[in-house]
This record gives sequence, structure tokens and C-alpha cells, in this order.
Amino acid sequence: MWDVFLSYSRQDADHVRRLHEELIAVGLKVFTDESAVAGFAGISDTIRGALAGSRVLLAYYSAGYAERPACQWELTAAFLAGLGEGDPRRRVLVVNPEADTAHIHPVELRDTRHGEPETLVQDVLAHLRRVPGPMRLDAPPARVHGELPPAVGEFTGRLPELWRLHSALHVQEAPLVTGRTSAGPVQLRGMPGIGKSRLAREYAVRFQAAFPGGVHWVRAVAPRPPRAPEGPCLYVVDDVPHGLSPRAVRELTATHPQVRTLLITRSRAYGGHGEHLDLEPLPEPVAAALAGAPEIVDAADGHPGALGLLGRAVAAGQAPAALASRLYGPGRSLLDVLAGDELTADHVRDALTAPPEAQDVLRCALALSPLPVDAETVAAVLAAADRLPRAVAVRRAGAGLAELTARGLLPPVPHRLHPVTAHAWLHHEGDAARAETLRRTVLSTLGATGITLDRPGLPVPGVRRGSMPMRDSEAERMAAFDLQVELVSRIGVQRLPADSGSLREALTSLNSLFPFTRDTLRRYSIGLEPGTAPSVQSVADHLLNEVLRPFTTRWHPLLTAWEAHRPAHVSPLDHEHAWPHANAFRRDLTTLQDPLRTVAASLADISGAEFGISTGV
Repeated sequence: MWDVFLSYSRQDADHVRRLHEELIAVGLKVFTDESAVAGFAGISDTIRGALAGSRVLLAYYSAGYAERPACQWELTAAFLAGLGEGDPRRRVLVVNPEADTAHIHPVELRDTRHGEPETLVQDVLAHLRRVPGPMRLDAPPARVHGELPPAVGEFTGRLPELWRLHSALHVQEAPLVTGRTSAGPVQLRGMPGIGKSRLAREYAVRFQAAFPGGVHWVRAVAPRPPRAPEGPCLYVVDDVPHGLSPRAVRELTATHPQVRTLLITRSRAYGGHGEHLDLEPLPEPVAAALAGAPEIVDAADGHPGALGLLGRAVAAGQAPAALASRLYGPGRSLLDVLAGDELTADHVRDALTAPPEAQDVLRCALALSPLPVDAETVAAVLAAADRLPRAVAVRRAGAGLAELTARGLLPPVPHRLHPVTAHAWLHHEGDAARAETLRRTVLSTLGATGITLDRPGLPVPGVRRGSMPMRDSEAERMAAFDLQVELVSRIGVQRLPADSGSLREALTSLNSLFPFTRDTLRRYSIGLEPGTAPSVQSVADHLLNEVLRPFTTRWHPLLTAWEAHRPAHVSPLDHEHAWPHANAFRRDLTTLQDPLRTVAASLADISGAEFGISTGV
């Protein structure tokens, strides 16, 4: 039996060697992989046996410790052994050579007293007196309510994420270092197939000792939060869809204080609801081990689902180069063939239901891949392909990028399309002609030095100049919405309380609508002309010339003349209150509310948004 299992990163070998010598000097039996693995013996088997025969694990937890998979495996095993005994700190001691503790996971180990050089050996001896026997690495099966997802493929390369997930779910266990006394929900987010459910399943199985009340696994379509658990328990809500309201997301969260809620979702739209852990592609060394060939590593780019399928095909004897080539070939997706299922359709289901501007951004991202896509490039492409005004193209590009990011189809920054998402979208593209138009436009835009958003009408190869007409209706909707938002916040629509407020500010607010309206129409290339058909032009003309101008023409000179005679010792507001026409001004301002609300309603009919009119019109 070993007294101490010394766990460390190779880069810290010199520091650990001195520590090893000090522990041995006081008569302790210390295991290290440098000194205690016999020649030609199996390293993994030896380390597993040594850990099972050790009383404590002493982790030299430097910043590089978390990056070494072997260290994470050793720490996980010892931590879980202590957790099964009722105290996760019982079997793990930590030496922290860094200036802070932010790198230490799980959070329980961050909230413990770390070994100090001058007292470390004596502290270890004192702790060992409270730990008589070796640690047990085997654990009873988890108590599961519901059905865990199947364990597909080997779990590898995700031990750091296991620790971060555990720390996020147990922030209240270290209130002095986290500032939290209660645990909120945790979101596990990531692109389709990245391994979210696999990680959550592994956590539920390995860390079941932290949840004596059991693991409750449900789907978002049929949530059943535990109401009276028999102790701390884990409540996992799998496949939370994009597009839920804040209230609906809150209703997925268990309210009992002993329940830890884990939400698994692709969406990034629920950032304000608890903590979140974003799952990234696997690091290259792990990906290489799963893939079995460089061609597969490049094609899958750290995607566990694709790596597992392609890696198993390589192991079965299929040529890696041929597999990589088939990924880009026509016909049924190679990933679907290997999986025996239409999994690529599920990968892009959120794209298939996304608004048209988001799908166009996705097409541009595919044409640019592996380069990242940005709003400026997409706007230039849309302006050129559809002959859109600058403002419309910019708005559409920004909205599309934001939508794809929220749905988890593009990372926040940089917006680089993952090759597995690109592969899935290629096999489920619903408008091949539109995709080809944008692909050609992307190439034309990148190759032309003179293309700017101010010159959107340049010719695009393969696109007839007359085949993509200007989308005036879209420009009008955007212009109407901007005018509507501005109008409903004005004092003419929002009542000015009697005997309060400033008459000058009210008049200035209404006057500012003139330049704002002209600038908005100019930005969206809309002329200011009267007309009979309901359009932004006719509504704007009515607003400026028939509603606002009579009011401002009458009251602006009268108020200005009164202000010119204000005595120096009288405040502007007191001077206004003494104005003989103040009450008449307020009456006219009140009369103005109905026509302004009518204009706001007309703009809402064009924009399609009810903002600011539902209760006022």
C-alpha cells in the first residue's frame, strides 16, 4: 500500500522531485510514475493499481496540471473515491504553486487550504492519520429516474469539461471563493453532435455519489422536475430547443433547493438564465487518436460525432483518403450512411427553420469556408446579389448573423462555419439556385476591388441584372419600423402631465422628427412624395406636412418670442408657467395625440410590428 500518490504534470517534474524526497525522508511510501513503474510494465495498469492502493492523492496543481489528461484521470478517480465516502476532500490534497486559485477544479478543491512549503510534510502526516485505508475506485451504479441516452463511442478528451460542469453545479459549496450561497441552473451548450448529452451522461454516471437523491433525466418536451427528492439530486433536461420564451425556460428549471438543474441545448439565446458551459471541438491530439488518420482529423475538425463514425470506418479497414473524398461527394451523406440514420438532418434542423436572412448568411459562410464570415462581407454580397440599398443589406446581414449565432450554428467570434455543419447543410440545402447565386457573388465580391455597399449594383457572374429586383417592400418595412419606434417615444404620443414638464422640450422633441424622418427615408432610399397608396412615403408626408407642421408653425414662433423676454433671475420653467398661452399649448399638444397615434398605427401596418401601439391606439 502507498501512503501518497503524487500526481503532477511533466513540466513540474523538478519541483515535484524535491517534494518527493521530503516525503520519503519522513518515512512515507510515495508513488510517482518516474520511480515506481517497473521496466516494461504496463503504465496504465500500474498507475490504476497504485491509485487503488494509495491512501491519498497529492496533486501538484499548477496551471498546466489541468491540461494533462493523465493528471485529470488520476484526480477524478481520487475525488470520486472521497465523494463516495461523504467528503470529496478526504482523498485529495492540493499543492498550488500559482498566485491564485481560478485554475483549480472542482470548486470544492478551490475552497480548501492548500499545502504551504514550510508545513506541507507535517500537514500530510496529520491528514494521513485520519485516513486509515486505501481508496476505493469502484462505485455503485447511479440511481436513474428516466432513461439515460446510450453511451455512443469512447468518452475521451473531456475530463476538464467534467470538472467545469461539476464546479458550475456546485458553486454554493465554496461561497467564500465564488460569492454564491445557492446554485442556479447550468446550461451545457454546443453545436449538434459535439457531445453535450454524452458529457452529461458521463457526469451523471461518474459523479452519482454527489447526488444521493438520484439522477432525473427528461426531455424538454416532457419535463418532470422532482418535487420532493430524497436528498441532493441532478435534474437533466435534454434537447432544450431554440426559441423558447424566458418564462418557458424558467419553467424547465426545478425550484427545490436540493435539485441541481442541467439544461442541454444548442441555443445561445438563454444566456441570462443561470451559468453556461460552452462545449468546443476536441483538441487535436484527442481528435487524432479518435480519427486514426490525418485526413479524417482535418475533415472532422474535432467534432466527436463525425470523428467516431469516420474513425471506426478507418479501423474497419476503409481508406482514409477515400472516406474524406466521399464526404464531399454527391448523393447521400457519408455520415448518414455510416450512422445508419439521417443524423445530418438533425444537425441542421435549426437552420432549416431559420429566417431567410439567416439561411443566406449560412450560404455565404459556406462559400467563404474555411475563412470566417462577417457582417460587412455578407452585406456586400446581399447588396450585389439582390441590388439592395446599403441600409437594408446591413440590417439583413446583422440579423442573419445574430440568428445563426443564437441557434448555435456559428460560434460568436470568429464566425467560422464548422466543416461538419457545412457538410450537413450541403446535403439539406433547400434552394440550390439561391446558394449558387450567393456563392458566385461571394467570389465576385472578394475578387473585385471596387465593390462597396454604396455601389450595390455591380454585375454578378451568372445573375441577370433584371432577375433580382430591388426589394422596396423590405426597405419600407425597415424604414417604417425605425420611424414607428422613434414616433411612439415622443411627447406628442406620450402624454405630458398637467403643470409639469417643459414645453420647450416637448416642442423640440416634435421638431426633431423632421430631420429624423428625412434621414430615415434617405438611408433606405425612399423618396418623400405624397401618394394615395399606403406607403412609407405617403405616411411620412402626412406626418410632416399635415400633422406636425401646423402645430410647430403656430407654436414655435410664439414660444420663442416669449422666451426672449425671460428675466435673468427667473428660471426657464417658471417663465414657461407664466406664459399666457401655456394652457392653450397643452390643449393643442393633447389634441395632437390621436393623429400621431394614427400615424404610428399606419407605420405598424407596414412594418408588421406592434411595438408601442397595442395599448395606445
